[in-house]
Amino acid sequence: MADSFDLIIVGTGAGGGTLTYALRHSGLRILLIERGDYLPQEPQNWEPKVVFDEKRYKPHETWYGADGKPFQPGVHYFVGGNTKVYGAALPRLRREDFGALEHEGGTSPAWPVTYDDLEPYYCRAEAIYHVHGAPGEDLTEPPRSQPYPFPAVPHEPAIAALGERLRSNGLHPFHLPMGVDLRDGGRCIRCKTCDGFPCQVLAKGEADVCCVRPALEGGNITLWTRALARRILTDMSGKQVIGIEIERGGEVQTVTAQTYVIAAGAVNSALLLLRSASAAHPNGLANSSGLVGRNYMVHNNTALMAIDPRHKNPTVFQKTMAVNDFYLRGPDFAYPMGNIQMLGKLQAGMLTAAKPLVPRPILQGMADRSVDWWVMSEDLPDPENRVTLEGDKVVVHWTPNNLVAHNRLIDAAKGMMKAAGFPVVLIERMGIATNSHQCGTARFGADPATSVLDPYCRTHDVENLYVLDSSFFPSSAAMNPALTIAAQALRVAEKMMREM
Repeated sequence: MADSFDLIIVGTGAGGGTLTYALRHSGLRILLIERGDYLPQEPQNWEPKVVFDEKRYKPHETWYGADGKPFQPGVHYFVGGNTKVYGAALPRLRREDFGALEHEGGTSPAWPVTYDDLEPYYCRAEAIYHVHGAPGEDLTEPPRSQPYPFPAVPHEPAIAALGERLRSNGLHPFHLPMGVDLRDGGRCIRCKTCDGFPCQVLAKGEADVCCVRPALEGGNITLWTRALARRILTDMSGKQVIGIEIERGGEVQTVTAQTYVIAAGAVNSALLLLRSASAAHPNGLANSSGLVGRNYMVHNNTALMAIDPRHKNPTVFQKTMAVNDFYLRGPDFAYPMGNIQMLGKLQAGMLTAAKPLVPRPILQGMADRSVDWWVMSEDLPDPENRVTLEGDKVVVHWTPNNLVAHNRLIDAAKGMMKAAGFPVVLIERMGIATNSHQCGTARFGADPATSVLDPYCRTHDVENLYVLDSSFFPSSAAMNPALTIAAQALRVAEKMMREM
């Protein structure tokens, strides 16, 4: 039996990493558990073939769809979690996202907290993750109590000119809030490998750099890497966690604490709860509602390349613009459609995995002349979209929904770019393996019958157990989830410091 701690946190991403940072001066003895290791800083970080074709930084594991087809999940197991390889877009959810919202495909449920509840924590999270933005440009922007901590990442000339064309066509493009270190003396060099690549110079707003490493500078936090949480153990009543079974260095040991936080990502947190079934919790830990693993959401995502064969796009750091004119409704559509935001500049080496039969020179010519977008619509909660275990096999049951709205948004994005002078527009729909925005598998709420967690992410069934990653989302909205996870982690940390 290892030494006991005050708090054990499983996972070092936007939830677990931010919570650790917020509690770094609390005096609590904290054990931080990460199944991966530090992602190495190496030249391969920025090599498209290595990152996208060889998938060097993805785990060597297989999940399965409900149809039995295997896939390699789009998750990353490193200190910092999925933030190590994310695109660093850090927008807030809109005020409307926190209430019940009618969509063409159904109703997105209300959250047990409001935008105003989270707003001060959004401000703190933006400061921690070095968010650069410009208020007042986006028609859907919710009110802010403080300005962005850093000015927006400036558009390069080709993107600035595109923004003017979009505005002349009646749209309202805005600077995408980005977590990159462009402070005076900051590390960011505005390279072309921000989106989907690890950052070789550690300039991205990621949980590893912004939270975990500073937190470890104190003496009260211990980090175990290459440590896999296998099972959560409770007392006979099932009301208290008494330890977590950890596989580390080829050995299995049980570690104990007063309080436990699971922040392993929406899929893996749900799996850990399901693997922890016992006599007191026969259907999985904290699962009296039957909702653990259910309501899995991942966004409807489509990549879009707008190509002008006449002109090259010399932009290097492209991910600076977004459009929300269709977020809450379309011009001829009474329902929310979603968000359109720029991707990092596509390169030929990033396209070969999706288009292996197309000669590389053609892919290079396309990439040289394209402006690249991510088209994202809300995926509505459905209890039949769920994560299950079949023995040791991870099965993701996911049928996309709300597709009428998503198809409308794709059409709007195509029209937007054609009107701006790009005659060729290509799209690529993302499938089940693109699950970087996974959420919803342990929703929070006030009623234990219809939720797994309370509004502070503590499980209804187990008094000293929290789940603090995107699992808690009752709805997916149509925005990147990382900043909202971090804001809730700061809110939970405040409550823990009052109570522990």
